[in-house]
Amino acid sequence: MDYLIGDLQGCCDAFERLLAELQFSPSRDKVWVLGDLVNRGPQSLQTLRRLHALGDAATCLLGNHDLHLLAVAEGVRPEHRSDTLRDILAAPEREAWIDWLRQRPLAAEAHGWLLVHAGVVPQWDRAQTLALAGEVQALLRSPDLAGFLRVMYGNEPSRWDEALQGPDRWRFVINVLTRIRFCADDGTLEFKAKEGADAAPPGFRPWFEVPGRRTESTPIAFGHWSTLGLIERPDLLALDTGCVWGGRLTAVRVDGGRREVVQVACEQAQAPG
Repeated sequence: MDYLIGDLQGCCDAFERLLAELQFSPSRDKVWVLGDLVNRGPQSLQTLRRLHALGDAATCLLGNHDLHLLAVAEGVRPEHRSDTLRDILAAPEREAWIDWLRQRPLAAEAHGWLLVHAGVVPQWDRAQTLALAGEVQALLRSPDLAGFLRVMYGNEPSRWDEALQGPDRWRFVINVLTRIRFCADDGTLEFKAKEGADAAPPGFRPWFEVPGRRTESTPIAFGHWSTLGLIERPDLLALDTGCVWGGRLTAVRVDGGRREVVQVACEQAQAPG
């Protein structure tokens, strides 16, 4: 049985309860975790150890918090006041964890679903999304990780252009796959609004509601947007249900044509804001 799981954010106890609820067996089952494996929750290192122990039974995408950990570890970004990454950064096997994270994908496919952490702009189809994710994955795995991370941050360019090259291209891909919530119909990104789907700024809408987007016929599962809550449509699964904020941790079974939602309650690790 294959399950898609929303943002863990260092909430390993909740993850353990979810695996128990699923009666998960690594020899039989598989989980696909949709990014933000670490940070904000109290057990970031424990979460990485648990995921790693699952071996091939777990495929883990990178989210914005996981990229932030890489940037902090490489000295490119400072720790934030609300970060809970100290256990990883102080671990004797710190470099091994950083290397393990660098090997994780930014997008994947499972049972007909396109998996991303945050979303997709309307100009990309399934194949282009996976190809662009692959470009950035190669950079994350390159010898000059710190050099790439230094150009990764920023909100520009705000719109996709096939002619984008170098840092502008990479930054846009990262921003879409790990940060997008709202965009305009022409694909222009908006990063200030973080509330639910009905709080779109003027001229913007949730990325998955843009008419004519090229992934309309592709089922997509994503996390990242906790204020959405669970969205369960035939073509869309929003699975960040706010575990770290005291919500729930959600898994959805997707193999064999099945659709089964399993959730466990989570203790609040941080207050929003």
